[in-house]
Amino acid sequence: MVKEARGGVEPIDITWKPFSLDQINQKVGEGYLVWDEAEENIPDRLWGLRAAVAADSQGPEFLNKLLPLLLKARHEDRENLGDFDVLTNAADQAGLNSDQFLKDLKDRSSLDAVAKSHTHAVEQLGVFGTPTFVFENGGTAFLKLIRPDTPEAAEKDFENVMSLVENARYVGEIKRPQPPWPRGI
Repeated sequence: MVKEARGGVEPIDITWKPFSLDQINQKVGEGYLVWDEAEENIPDRLWGLRAAVAADSQGPEFLNKLLPLLLKARHEDRENLGDFDVLTNAADQAGLNSDQFLKDLKDRSSLDAVAKSHTHAVEQLGVFGTPTFVFENGGTAFLKLIRPDTPEAAEKDFENVMSLVENARYVGEIKRPQPPWPRGI
């Protein structure tokens, strides 16, 4: 919505990195790694992350086209990201080379890339959830967002939040009580 409010201009340059909520929220126990599961037992969302890695191998412009499609499929359409039809449909819509996409998706290196990115995020940056923003100046912040009513509201919130999390490095945590938030929204 921020991009829409700015006439189609990207608000910031984003480098997307995979992070597994299935790993961070696992209940099996210490030492368990979701990416060590047999291929047939890999959680559905991990296939979505692997799809992002496969798209990125064709160029960051393809990743930037694929990610909104995957997010829409998962969060709006409630599609299963473990369904290869869902993933290949999104890849086709994003203009990816379908054969190369499937080859890269199924290659173990896509899973290794997810594991490496996740491990770096946890061990080096302290990431525990998504979305977490990491800024060039070292500022980081996890944000829990809800969809604003208008592009203008999205743009205003975006500017306020980005300024706070990038520049107010001594603010350790802001959290709205639940309930009542988001009452009245």
